Amino acid sequence: MSQYRIREVAELLGVSDDTARRWADGGALPATRDDAGRLVVDGAALAAFAVEHPGAAAPDATRVARSARNRFAGLVTRVVADGVMAQVEMQCGPHRVVSLMSREAAEELGLRPGSRATAVVKATTVVVETPAGERA
Repeated sequence: MSQYRIREVAELLGVSDDTARRWADGGALPATRDDAGRLVVDGAALAAFAVEHPGAAAPDATRVARSARNRFAGLVTRVVADGVMAQVEMQCGPHRVVSLMSREAAEELGLRPGSRATAVVKATTVVVETPAGERA
């Protein structure tokens, strides 16, 4: 299971290291110590906390140039998979992003609550609707 150090927690939640440390020290953010004595937060617990306390979106750390401009770095908060498809929910700062993909893709990516991921949105279609019966 993923564990995040306080610096990573702060980055993912869009707050300072000091704020994340205060939340952990105060018990608001469940944290433990790793084998080296560093303060860490379990990924699933962090995902649940992120849903309850959405903040600023985390920066994309990949440093790869892409044509897609709408990139949302965050944490996977929920994965619902059936025989063929998977619904993956993410908390990316204040934004909740939902993606539908094949179950195989979700498994290959290792997506589970607490996983770090980036949602990349590249849309070429915009659907416009009008109220029924109001045509010119």
